[in-house]
Amino acid sequence: MPPKWPCQPDRRDPDYRRLDDRMNFAFHVAVFAASNSSLWFFHILRPQTLLWVQWFTLTWLLLLLGHGVYVFAIASYSQTSAVDSPPKSSSG
Repeated sequence: MPPKWPCQPDRRDPDYRRLDDRMNFAFHVAVFAASNSSLWFFHILRPQTLLWVQWFTLTWLLLLLGHGVYVFAIASYSQTSAVDSPPKSSSG
């Protein structure tokens, strides 16, 4: 069951942004797990066909860890972030 939000979702709400970023990260972890488990399955069946699977998994894992560090340690969900500023119009 999807999470319920008590009001209309708005990307400017810091709690909503935090939840959205964490759900996005969870989705990326799920895609990583599904993709890599299938790649490793076929690699084990025929070891000479997917010689690049170790480097692919390691690279993707490092990118995923970087994404996790950003979401859980670096991202600022304060009210006065850059998301709140209106876009500049190009009237010239």
